Amino acid sequence: MNLKLTFILLSFLVLSNAIAQDNFVSLFNGENLDGWVEKKANRDRYYIFYRVIDGTIMANSLNNPEHESAWLYSEKEYGDFELKFKFRAFRTSSGNSGVQVRSRYNDETYSMDGPEVEIHAPQPWRTGMVWDETDGNQRWIFPNLPRNAWVNESMQSKKILFYYAEETNQWNVMRIRCVGTSIEAWLNGIKITNYKGAGTLNDETHRALNVGMKGHIAFQIHEKDALIMQFKEIYIQEL
Repeated sequence: MNLKLTFILLSFLVLSNAIAQDNFVSLFNGENLDGWVEKKANRDRYYIFYRVIDGTIMANSLNNPEHESAWLYSEKEYGDFELKFKFRAFRTSSGNSGVQVRSRYNDETYSMDGPEVEIHAPQPWRTGMVWDETDGNQRWIFPNLPRNAWVNESMQSKKILFYYAEETNQWNVMRIRCVGTSIEAWLNGIKITNYKGAGTLNDETHRALNVGMKGHIAFQIHEKDALIMQFKEIYIQEL
């Protein structure tokens, strides 16, 4: 290949990447929660779990120890997409969080249906594993385990980088890509999730609840967990 042709190809790749980046749109304006709604149980109706503080979304359940699960839920639905965001975790927070994708909230039962990509500060090796919150299939699907079985550190796909606010100013960067029946995730540039969900995300259980292939995005606070976590720079690209 001559130098001129090589230069043209490299220029095309750079331009294509720039165009792809331009297709990401912001889901958080840094000022308020426009485009999002807080979903929570009726018993927690007077408690605010998510606030905008210093240009970040602060998830905080510290003053409500008996709370049910709560989510910050996108008003818009998505099918195939790539999501990227930054989060800051704290060693002093024992709580569990995660990102629901292609999910749907039941306002009558205060429950969520759909897959969740885990973010777990106390056991960071769980971050990126996928729990299916869907009624009728509540189990770990990456790694693929039967109901009532639980994950352990030996099941992580590879060692990860995980930063804590008390130790570094560095934020964690997560990228999640959902295409067809697959869910992929990267944490701080390392690919940790490669879930092939054919036969699960599109099965009768998920189709009946209209989740798994299309739905909302939601940041989670797990029930009864004392959680502090921050999110910012949330972008999505529909594919």
